[in-house]
Amino acid sequence: MLTIEQAADALAAGRITARALLDESLAQVARQPSAFVAVQAEAARAAADAQDALRKAGRGGRYAGIPVTVKDLFDQAGEVTRAGSVALHDVAPATADAPVVARLQAAGFVILGRTNMVEFAFSGLGTNPHFGTPASPWDRATGRLPGGSSSGAAVAAADGMGFGGLGSDTGGSCRIPAALCGVVGYKPTAARVPLAGALPLSFSLDSIGPLARSVACCRALDAVIADAPALHAPLGVAGLRLAVLRNYVEDGMEDAVARPYAAALSRLSAAGARLTDLVLPEVEELPSVNATGGFAASEAWAWHKPLIERAGERYDPRILARIKRGERMSAEAYIGLLHARHAMIARVAARLAGFDAVVMPTVPLGPPAIAAVADEREYNRINMLLLRNTSIANFIDGCAISLPCHTPGEAPAGLMLMAMGGTDARLFAMAEAVEAALAP
Repeated sequence: MLTIEQAADALAAGRITARALLDESLAQVARQPSAFVAVQAEAARAAADAQDALRKAGRGGRYAGIPVTVKDLFDQAGEVTRAGSVALHDVAPATADAPVVARLQAAGFVILGRTNMVEFAFSGLGTNPHFGTPASPWDRATGRLPGGSSSGAAVAAADGMGFGGLGSDTGGSCRIPAALCGVVGYKPTAARVPLAGALPLSFSLDSIGPLARSVACCRALDAVIADAPALHAPLGVAGLRLAVLRNYVEDGMEDAVARPYAAALSRLSAAGARLTDLVLPEVEELPSVNATGGFAASEAWAWHKPLIERAGERYDPRILARIKRGERMSAEAYIGLLHARHAMIARVAARLAGFDAVVMPTVPLGPPAIAAVADEREYNRINMLLLRNTSIANFIDGCAISLPCHTPGEAPAGLMLMAMGGTDARLFAMAEAVEAALAP
């Protein structure tokens, strides 16, 4: 499959057309339609043809005509933003595009459709009882979880339905599905990308990032939605100071993840990276800090309360129960959470000052079977495990990226690089170097 930059080169040279790229993407969608809640084929064909006409006239930007996807969380003018729920089926269509959607279209990207997601983005599993659960590309005979909440975006990227897509990340919703589907997922420093026009989960933790098949593809999409230059300062792995987080994040790690993760660390060391084992006592505090539901439950409850009163019976009961935990949080507990976060950011930043990035497994599990989470206890246990490692970056307002580290043909496994907020350009450069070092 082509990368975004390869597709841009082919379009510029006239070796391919936007319409041909779109037709191939739509053919892939037909094979796995559950990745989408709405395929916008007619509008996408018109947009692709328009971009081809612009190119013939010597107009159009570098990415003009490249198909991408948009999570069902973002406003598109004339479309209903359902956020993977039927509780919003009767709301009015959006009157304007979310800034991130507008920026993609201004750059010439063609919107292929709206990707499936966990209802209201409130789970790391990727299940959706309303629109169906798109399966991870690995072991489809069994049917395995794609990860959430940006489930459809990850499946679409992995299966060649476009060249990447918009996701959101409140506790790992770009990186978890990336790890379980074998693609790249990026969580930016939250303030870099505007949240307007995205249905909120937690205004304290929400961020918007891309999922795609390579680091360079994610970097290109991130530069557009952040309206920032894609600073490309190539780095080598040799000399990188990487802290390998050993406590908390490796607990319960399955062999299907432990083996490729250990092999990836060995390859990075052999390539000259300076790996140092690290223990972060602060991350051990997260379960108790979030024991009453954390920012996600309390802030989601504030947004959802009127909708629950009107249409609560339409919610997935498991998602409804998670949101309603926020009803019980007191003002005192919420203010205490704010203080705990502020203190943890300062303490973690001090511990990481001597490193370029932290390395850890993105999730400790290979893709679990979809059937396993029919059981309520397993649903909660697996969900908490999948969210555990990725949620660290959201709580400390950092940036993080998940890269595939498994051998092709084996169960997908992700290696995550995490850094403090504001270091996105350097993190992308490090991630490209690590990706090259881990390439088969």
